[in-house]
Amino acid sequence: MDREILFILPASSSKPVCLICSESVALIKSGNVKRHYESKHSSFEQSYPLKSELRARKITELQAQYDRSTRLITHTFTAQQRANECSLKVSWILGQHKKTFSDGTVVKECLNAVAETLFEGKQKDDMCEKIKQIPMSASTATRKSEILADDVLAQLDAAIQSAPCISLAIDESTDVTDNAQLLVYVRFCNKDKKEICEDLLGVTPLETHTRGEDIYAAIKEMLRKRGIDLKQVVSVTTDGAPAMIGKERGAVSRMKEDNPDLLAYHCLIHQTVLCATLSQHFAEVMNTVMKLINFLRASSSLQHRLLREFLADVEANANDLLLHNNVRWLSKGNALGRFWSVREEIAAFLEQVKSQRATQFSLFLQDEHKMNMVAFLVDITSHLNELNVKLQGQNNTVADLMTAIRSFQRKLDIFKDLEGGCEHFPKLQEQIQGERDVYPYVDFIDKLIGNFSKRFNSSSLGQQLLLLIQNPFLIREVRGFSKEVTQTFKWAHAGSLQLELIDLQGNAPLREHFEATDPATFWLQTVSESVFLVSPK
Repeated sequence: MDREILFILPASSSKPVCLICSESVALIKSGNVKRHYESKHSSFEQSYPLKSELRARKITELQAQYDRSTRLITHTFTAQQRANECSLKVSWILGQHKKTFSDGTVVKECLNAVAETLFEGKQKDDMCEKIKQIPMSASTATRKSEILADDVLAQLDAAIQSAPCISLAIDESTDVTDNAQLLVYVRFCNKDKKEICEDLLGVTPLETHTRGEDIYAAIKEMLRKRGIDLKQVVSVTTDGAPAMIGKERGAVSRMKEDNPDLLAYHCLIHQTVLCATLSQHFAEVMNTVMKLINFLRASSSLQHRLLREFLADVEANANDLLLHNNVRWLSKGNALGRFWSVREEIAAFLEQVKSQRATQFSLFLQDEHKMNMVAFLVDITSHLNELNVKLQGQNNTVADLMTAIRSFQRKLDIFKDLEGGCEHFPKLQEQIQGERDVYPYVDFIDKLIGNFSKRFNSSSLGQQLLLLIQNPFLIREVRGFSKEVTQTFKWAHAGSLQLELIDLQGNAPLREHFEATDPATFWLQTVSESVFLVSPK
């Protein structure tokens, strides 16, 4: 502080402030400061002479007054910041739990009630006053959610743009209002967190047609807006629809024109569902069961209520049936399993319903051959559902998914030995009595084995390449490994891969790290690119 002309330089500013009038000067120059003092405070020199005791006391008083005012402003600003931070956190939690913006006012009422109950006296008043300052109206929650969404989006874009390579999963679906929606998911390596991240890149409505060129244009526009170069995309996964994978007009074919090295895959979950397509006889039985469930649940509200009451009265294993939804992968198997658990009670209930359709369904439940087929379908769909669940979820590598599929293929070889016993088909074993004709079920499993072999045995991802992800120290055929990699990734160099793999396998500390952690952590956090580089150069 200059005690001759009474100016102070705040820590948070580059402009000197006058202690007498609290005005600031634009530049830190002695001429500017002196000019302000002489033109506006010339009388101060006469009232408080230089180097006098009176002047020293006045300067101390002015400085104390300035400190008090700045502390008050700082305290107020901090309180506002904390209130806004609380509002942001509440909006974040409401968004995570998919609650409406208006629920923020309910949260505020709850906080106020808690404060009044837990605290007393001045502490209660202070706490209630702080809660009162938190903005939580519906409009405020909307603005805060937009701020949070923009921030999350900016972080995602920054992480994607810094990733060495990314992969996309693309699906087109129609919502309940018949509007076509294109969903694009992104999977990439986050260099800062050193982990694989998955997120929704965007949703784009397709206003009219859903042809390959329309999907391609929508994807290109989405990538452009997010600052992503298509050449940065290593692979793309689709549902295998003609609009996606058509050789001439498909969206993926058009993307390959921009990025010739792009790898295209058919969704593994979708392929397993296609493998389990039912033959005519099994499809008829399945459709009949679904019609029976819809008849009992959806044809009449009164009938549905009577069914639930009946199941409760007879203490059935379940108090209702499940409706099947074609969009959900596991729905059919779950609906079948629930139906089977209460099939006897359903038969008794249908005898009480006086209608032609109820009589037809009663005859269906009395047909032993068809009920044997239902029992088999319950068992086989439970096995398929188990595989389906293993293929879902985050943080699964392609090696994990292919391992689950290979294991299921081996299980199918055991399943088809039905003549030796039905250990893996408990519902069928319970249903079949005396002599049994298992040929239709063996034939079904044989076709299932053929479908899985056709779709997965010719996979472009070879065993050696998958083994690299799961355990690189088990690879013995180095040349065979490099051949598989270069067939899939055209940019890879066989010679460099062979030498890098040998160096990796000979590194004892890395082997110890691998044994102590999971493959994803090992590759992303332990192995440096200088040791083993399997990415586009």
